[in-house]
Amino acid sequence: MDAGNELLRRAAVNPQVLQWHTWAALKPGPSLVVLGAVHGNETCGAYAILRAIDDLQHGRLLLRRGRLTLVPVANPLAFGQRTREGERNLNRRFMPRDDARDYEDHITRQLAPVLASHEALLDLHSFHTPGEPFAMVGPRNNEGTREPFMRAQEESELARALGVNQIVEGWLDVYDRASRARGKPLDDEGIGTTEYMRSQGGYAVTIECGQHDDPAAIRVAEHAIRGALALLGMADVPAPPRFSGPAARLQDVVLRESAADQLAREWNSFDVVRAGDLIARRADGREVRAAYDGSVLFPYPEAAVGQEWFYLAVPG
Repeated sequence: MDAGNELLRRAAVNPQVLQWHTWAALKPGPSLVVLGAVHGNETCGAYAILRAIDDLQHGRLLLRRGRLTLVPVANPLAFGQRTREGERNLNRRFMPRDDARDYEDHITRQLAPVLASHEALLDLHSFHTPGEPFAMVGPRNNEGTREPFMRAQEESELARALGVNQIVEGWLDVYDRASRARGKPLDDEGIGTTEYMRSQGGYAVTIECGQHDDPAAIRVAEHAIRGALALLGMADVPAPPRFSGPAARLQDVVLRESAADQLAREWNSFDVVRAGDLIARRADGREVRAAYDGSVLFPYPEAAVGQEWFYLAVPG
């Protein structure tokens, strides 16, 4: 893996260059793209992809059909800084534009055609606080204007094949509410890699593999890659256990209003709350309580003012 580590080192010291690796089998089949380090401090995907690259290069993993593209570091600037963002959040406005205004715009302009040339996307992430890994899917089939989509069944099957025991849906609807609360337009706001992939006719799953620096998150990411390859019949690899339970549906997002706002305790994703439970306190003493039975997701105690502090989900 020394060569792989050198690949990551080069990504960190030369953020003006993107690297991806593509294998194309002579037998036709599905096309899959896998992203790591869309957020620079979420490194589990980068290391898992490195291991997949090493396995493919040394024959321990053989592509039987289709086309596979692996992008270990999607945001080299943020990766080199060990920060979530380079100049802004790549995964909140992933729409190519001719007049690139920041670093992430340049990244998007290069990566968007790569995504659009594939059928399926697996985007590997991690989270701040302890919690169980989970997969995130997009909308159900619809002909609406915000995120029209007709491949929900394929997306659900992919999410269930990745080896995690939780699935979450409904992210964009809830994020739109947060954008309105911030007074921001909804045109490109909230469009990340998975939303862009769906807009191009593909389907996509984000997998949150665990806490940022937990070595177990790398194993979750590795299992997810192999689960996707097994499901799509692209490689002869053992498939992780399939998840057969219900999804959780995001219901609300709560923004941090002041740096003095405090969570009531150390919440982890999927911690259960009952209607009336105290979740947080505002700087002025106001209490934030659960309005219904559900669970906490994505708690971020150090969220910037005006940013997502935590989400609430209900059984789907």
